[in-house]
Amino acid sequence: MSYIESDERKALRAAVAALAGKYGQEYFRKCAKEDLKTTELWKEAGELGFVGVNLPEEYGGGGAGMYELSIVMEELAAGGVGLLMLVVSPAICGNIIARFGTEDQKKKWLPGLASGEITMAFGITEPDAGSNSHQITTTARRDGDDWILAGQKVFISGVDQADAVLIVGRTEEAKTGKLAPALFIVPTDTKGFTATQIPMELENPEKQFQLFFDDMRLPGDALVGEPEAAFSQLFAGLNPERIMGAASAIGMGRYALEKAVAYAKDRTVWKQPIGSHQAIAHPLAEAKVELEMAKLMMHKAATLYDAGDDWGAAEPANMAKYAAAEAATKAVDRAVHTLGGNGLTSEYGLAPMLALVRIVKVAPVSREMILNFVAQTSLGLPKSY
Repeated sequence: MSYIESDERKALRAAVAALAGKYGQEYFRKCAKEDLKTTELWKEAGELGFVGVNLPEEYGGGGAGMYELSIVMEELAAGGVGLLMLVVSPAICGNIIARFGTEDQKKKWLPGLASGEITMAFGITEPDAGSNSHQITTTARRDGDDWILAGQKVFISGVDQADAVLIVGRTEEAKTGKLAPALFIVPTDTKGFTATQIPMELENPEKQFQLFFDDMRLPGDALVGEPEAAFSQLFAGLNPERIMGAASAIGMGRYALEKAVAYAKDRTVWKQPIGSHQAIAHPLAEAKVELEMAKLMMHKAATLYDAGDDWGAAEPANMAKYAAAEAATKAVDRAVHTLGGNGLTSEYGLAPMLALVRIVKVAPVSREMILNFVAQTSLGLPKSY
């Protein structure tokens, strides 16, 4: 792992920042307020090769990795236009299909996922299980060559703009008879598939949904990989999810910090810019330090993941997501405080970020579950739940 980004990565970072600057936070907020999709931005990001930068070249992707996709996520978020579907469509679903899908599945889904012409959501969370795959009640049973899927999911992002959802269900193991996780690609027009939007107090164009599966009949090739290997397949998707969650948080923190620094340089009280006072400067400096530390851990996780070390990437991916969420939440709060009353006005665009950035402490995995993971796997402490 190098601490100096290659010229290619620097160029990617600059190109994505330019695209984000072309649209800006006002575009993002307009889409959210008027219930519009960020179609133009998504389409252009796909045409420029940003959406599928991590996917294999032979299926239309950029042939790079999670490091590069995290750059795309971070720079878009830092420009005020963080696209949540980047986390689920190319990062989770694209990686899982690229690594575990059949050749037919790869040919069918990956080119569209890479170009952005196909969008895929990801469904793991359930009302009574959260993200605990051991407690998932969505089940699939064989019926001849088909699968019958029944159950429900909650807080599934972007279903209204998705062509399909990669569903985490459970199937009966042939040897033990126990239920084990399995992954299914479910087109959103499948008979028995129902999506209901969840009202959210968030200014975000990408909406949340509850899904219901009423004995949906799926073809045999809807199953991704082996039905009894889904834990390893989940790692292939959940590590990128945490990396991208970190990238989104870091980008939001950078956006807020940039606004606060510009204000602190310009706002003058008692003949001095307020940024000259340590009471203003030190909190912002601390936010910068913590964002940069989180970014280093994110880069470590992405580097390990791209090297094929799923288990090795798990610890830094979780740590990066934890650190980035803490740092970004603090950065946004301190940015609002720096601007005082102006921090809550529409003009400066920081107030909506208070709710948006708070999500990253809860999703895609809560800070408490990350601490459980670190306590158990890194420190070797007894399981607490």
